[in-house]
Amino acid sequence: MKYLMVGLGNPGAEYEETRHNIGFKVLDSLAQRLSGTFETGRLGEVSTVRFKGRHIVLLKPSTFMNLSGKSVRYWMDAEKVPLERVVVITDDLNLPFGTLRLRAKGSDGGHNGLKDLQQVLGTTKYPRLRFGIGAEFGKGQQVDYVLGKWSAEEQERMEERLTKAGDAVLNITTAGLARAMNAYNGQ
Repeated sequence: MKYLMVGLGNPGAEYEETRHNIGFKVLDSLAQRLSGTFETGRLGEVSTVRFKGRHIVLLKPSTFMNLSGKSVRYWMDAEKVPLERVVVITDDLNLPFGTLRLRAKGSDGGHNGLKDLQQVLGTTKYPRLRFGIGAEFGKGQQVDYVLGKWSAEEQERMEERLTKAGDAVLNITTAGLARAMNAYNGQ
């Protein structure tokens, strides 16, 4: 069985350690854990790993956050992965830092990356893992916050949270989405 795990983020060193790139960080952590390496592919950085007999394609789109749909559609088609085995990992302002929320479907919640995915895929019915980044910003400061660097306190907890997020998406491949949701939501 094959899965496509998509981490949303922006390419380039200037975005590397920003809150908006948590999807990339989760995939980097997973690739390291599963001895995968990313290579430049069409419309993204890609690593193919194996976990308990499953083939997992890790994708970090190079199209920038707001145009992620094109990359996801290309890799779904190229790898012949059906929508129900695509998992999108993204940041969420509405959740406290490090809180995980798996969903089988849902709105874009104002997230431009998810909005583009919805438009390109023509549906909101695809699994996603939302990783809480908190909302510690003043009025009119949202863009600076999501494109800002992690606090020292967040950095201290990051490795453990990345491992837990990786556990959640790997659990989808072995136990299924419903069980993974029961096991990891709110953690």
